[in-house]
Amino acid sequence: MVLAGRNPKNIHSGYYDDLISGRLTSLIIPVYRFGMSSQPAEMPSRSASGVLIERVGEMLIFTLNNSENENEVTGPMFDAMLAELRREWSRPSARVLRIRAIGKVFCTGRERAGRDTASVRHESERLIEFKRALRVSPLISVAEVQGDAFGFGFGLAIVCDFVYVASNASLGFPEMKFGLAPAAIMAYLGEYALPRFAFPLVLFGDPISPERAREIGLISHVSSPPSLSADVDTLIDRVLRLDPSAARNCKEFFQATLQNTFEQNCRLAADALTAGSMAVLSRKK
Repeated sequence: MVLAGRNPKNIHSGYYDDLISGRLTSLIIPVYRFGMSSQPAEMPSRSASGVLIERVGEMLIFTLNNSENENEVTGPMFDAMLAELRREWSRPSARVLRIRAIGKVFCTGRERAGRDTASVRHESERLIEFKRALRVSPLISVAEVQGDAFGFGFGLAIVCDFVYVASNASLGFPEMKFGLAPAAIMAYLGEYALPRFAFPLVLFGDPISPERAREIGLISHVSSPPSLSADVDTLIDRVLRLDPSAARNCKEFFQATLQNTFEQNCRLAADALTAGSMAVLSRKK
């Protein structure tokens, strides 16, 4: 990775922090691989306070396992998933992140344990940090939504690169029904749906069907409940057939273009095309 004022050998020590803090303002596609092993290390399944974290080949899997509370995401669940994303950034070994859930619902929100300004702010900053880390992760992320997803749960799915949803699920942002503007989702909702669709969704909090969510750009695919898992398997298989570095570079550059002006993107595109072409030529030697 070539960044102004940064030694490429030290990329992992600061690049993640720049991304999640919003300090990174320019990006050039790298010509080297991210240190991914051709034989990914296997990690035994482990349960971390409501979320099961496991690796299957080149796939990292987060399974929400708090079904008795409708898979509400608690503080320890946030911490466990965020720590795993940070480890993956510093020591890449996976290529795909699959987020799924156990039970009848995908996720109906997050725990709100704070009762004073400091603790409430800590909870808010932690959920924003998690979403930011998920979005900028080099992993191609896939949400497998087998049931209802509301509030944070729906927002979590949307921030993934691909969102596959069972046709019988219900989706929405009901926060305004409780007198709370859903600021976290509004930070990026407009990048997926046009304002005429997005604003009524957060203002009134009415649930919508997966078909409607797909029509307005919030999800990728609607599956019948029995075929959802197999459809996600097929998608992940397609991703894993791609060149690893090229797939990561594609995601990285695509996200950078969303934040830049057209003129900035044009300047960066020449650098990216040059670097990418040289990488292809080097692999042919």
